[in-house]
Amino acid sequence: MTEQRSSQWYKGTDRNAYIHRAWMRRGLPANAFDGRPHIAIANSASDLTPCNSHLNEVAESVKNGIYEAGGIPLNLPVVSLGETQVRPTAMLWRNMAAMATEEMLRANPIDGVVLLGGCDKTIPSLLMAAASVDLPAVVVPGGPMITGTFKGQALGCGTDVWRLSEEVRGNTLTQEQFLKSESSMIRSRGHCNTMGTASTMALVAEALGTTIPGIAGTPAPDSRLLERSHDTGRMIVELVAEGRTPSTLLTRGSFHNAIVALAAIGGSTNAVVHLLAIAGRLGIDLTIDDFDRIGSGVPLLVNLQPAGRYLMDDFERAGGLLSVLREVKDLLDPTALTITGKPLVAYLDDARIWDPEVITARTAPLQPDAGIAVLRGNLAPGGAIVKPAAATPALLTHRGRAMVFDSIEDMHARIDDPDLDVDADSVLILRGCGPKGYPGMPEVSNMPLPKKLLEQGVRDMVRICDGRMSGTAYGTVILHVTPEAAAGGPLGIVETGDYIILDVPNRTLSIDVPQAELDQRRPNQATVDGFAAPTRGWEKLYVDHVMQADTGADLDFLLGSSGPEVSRESH
Repeated sequence: MTEQRSSQWYKGTDRNAYIHRAWMRRGLPANAFDGRPHIAIANSASDLTPCNSHLNEVAESVKNGIYEAGGIPLNLPVVSLGETQVRPTAMLWRNMAAMATEEMLRANPIDGVVLLGGCDKTIPSLLMAAASVDLPAVVVPGGPMITGTFKGQALGCGTDVWRLSEEVRGNTLTQEQFLKSESSMIRSRGHCNTMGTASTMALVAEALGTTIPGIAGTPAPDSRLLERSHDTGRMIVELVAEGRTPSTLLTRGSFHNAIVALAAIGGSTNAVVHLLAIAGRLGIDLTIDDFDRIGSGVPLLVNLQPAGRYLMDDFERAGGLLSVLREVKDLLDPTALTITGKPLVAYLDDARIWDPEVITARTAPLQPDAGIAVLRGNLAPGGAIVKPAAATPALLTHRGRAMVFDSIEDMHARIDDPDLDVDADSVLILRGCGPKGYPGMPEVSNMPLPKKLLEQGVRDMVRICDGRMSGTAYGTVILHVTPEAAAGGPLGIVETGDYIILDVPNRTLSIDVPQAELDQRRPNQATVDGFAAPTRGWEKLYVDHVMQADTGADLDFLLGSSGPEVSRESH
């Protein structure tokens, strides 16, 4: 058997080996250091990441599986990012969480790692770290919460927050009733129960091949999650023995399958920046155009909020991801492997749809073409994206006057002004919300609609922003506009009253202003004043080095892999 990496710390009789062993002898027997694989459990549990608060229980099941397979499990708390809690946005620290986890995996005497994530940024950051350090790694998704109800109606966390809050602003729901629903929305442990970013990234991680097939989407309170976590603990010991690392597993075909899955489930637009960042760590040439090329013709088969009706525990009982992928098997790359060593497609033959209302057959899709659409034009020369599955079809081809907001504060201050010069055909534009400008690219692109229009019954408008939107959100929202305004993009020089032309079928987004006039324009002072200008710490490092959304918004010096080697001793 190949000598374990951890033996570089523990093997031998010299002073350094003594120190490494002795300080770990707090319950570990002597045979823990006889060459058995030492497995880190990268655990993003935190009381301040409520969607991940149950992961300590999951870690215990993983630990038991590792012990059973002959390994030594080691809990490794990692940076945990609670999407609903941290300000200004969890995306500001995704790269920091990935970098910190990468460095701890490399620096410690471990041979493999189990990645425990749930809330939006946790699985992406863990996969970015694992790709960079390239030790055997497997993901355990923490799972969605079960459905809460209010007045007999199912509540989709996130999606119904946006819906109900707009109803209050439109005077069709009282503030009292809105607040009463608050205690009903989150019924159990687990992440959002809609097809938001957390659910999307769990399912995408499975489509990539980084989980045991069949685990993603298992609800957090479901006892089968603990059973499958135990199995994962055994699996990581096998991965270490066989040397199956992310670089040997993840190929361009793996990302092809992830994009097909993303379209078929109606997944979050945030998966685009996360998959691009993971691919960048592996040196795989993935671009935003691949999402359109591969995913645009994939049918939407999953009837889940925000693009549909049902929720994640319905998805699990209806057959889960494998039943979806079975319907689009011909679109998948048959060579792409999973962490079991078998191709993903090998797990699809026995999958079945048990509720065709929740997961539809390929012959009766909810939408025939559901993938992410990539738009370009003089407003987004580097590209912008839209999720047609969550948009109003009639607005996907549109021409309207721009109403420009120079910052998130400007938007909040004016959006409900009764004198705001907007109508239902207006195009709302929010700038200064990209990676550099905010900083961190927050989920603000799905701007609230002007109150006076809500009162008239308007429920969707074209909205354009250089930020992101929650995967639980919906509407005709054009986001990830590149370059962002703070990086000199044309979004920074749009003026209120300019006509904006959106043509999703032809993949264009443009300002109907002569190019000569655009060349003469400069951002106004209010726009510039809205850009972030940090002077120290992580925010400064981030703003100085973050790349644009079309490449995954990673830091420029984190591209590629550094591997697991550490050449120098600590004593």
